[in-house]
Amino acid sequence: MSHERSTKPAGVLRIASAAAPSEVARVEVLAEGPEGLRARTDWVVVEEPLEIRAGGPGQKPESVAVTMRTPGHDFELAVGFLRTEGLIGVGDEVVAPADRESRTDLLGDRACNIVHVVLSRPFDGSALKRNFFATSSCGLCGKAALDQVAVRCEAVAPGPVIGRSILIGLPESLRGAQKAFDRTGGLHAAGLFDAEGRLIAVREDVGRHNAVDKLVGRAFLDGELPLSGRILLVSGRTSFEILQKAAVAGVPIVAAVSAPSSLAVSVADRLGITLIGFLRGPSFNVYTHPERIDPLV
Repeated sequence: MSHERSTKPAGVLRIASAAAPSEVARVEVLAEGPEGLRARTDWVVVEEPLEIRAGGPGQKPESVAVTMRTPGHDFELAVGFLRTEGLIGVGDEVVAPADRESRTDLLGDRACNIVHVVLSRPFDGSALKRNFFATSSCGLCGKAALDQVAVRCEAVAPGPVIGRSILIGLPESLRGAQKAFDRTGGLHAAGLFDAEGRLIAVREDVGRHNAVDKLVGRAFLDGELPLSGRILLVSGRTSFEILQKAAVAGVPIVAAVSAPSSLAVSVADRLGITLIGFLRGPSFNVYTHPERIDPLV
């Protein structure tokens, strides 16, 4: 193969497949290495916008938010977002259309870029404006953000006590279930575990908060909220948004392979969540509520 320089600079990507949206896409790339410049194919994570709409009986669907996400489990993402942002309650009923084709779209078997969540009661759009005003305050005033979380949810239930040996085994289980990450190296993951360390569900997404919303949405649709007996593990750092979503879902233990933010620690402390960071190999840090970790087991 000739190593003559191409007029297309290294690093320029071209989507090689026009197939229906999926988690990953094949691209063509010019790779520079010991053998010189060569063309090869690679896989990258797909990132596309998703518009979330909500409405009740006889209501025109109202646009709630547009989020950048990795296609797949879109309906779970939409429902989880509405729940963790306090726009729907645990007792609300989500009505799926009777039409099979529409139902397939909404349940995420075929990715789409608009999801309409149909509720059995009227949807109050004014609550949306209050929520996002409060969310915008996070960058301005940590106290305002914490006060808003306290309004949305109560402290989590006591939950289980888990052994150190169970805790340190969670990252390997999560990593082993990250199929899209294996191909792209570019996806965050969130995993839900039981108190014995068994992996219940895993979701991947370009946004770590989206991965959590997908898990929460699945649990909402299955009638499993609050998640008072579960452990949430995220593949990156823990931010205010991750802890807020975990608190609304009732998760008592949140762990991450990286660091928490100051507001994440504050939320966990206030709402009774055990927050663990830098969970790598045999070591980890416990930032709040260590009573749920048994170091002798």
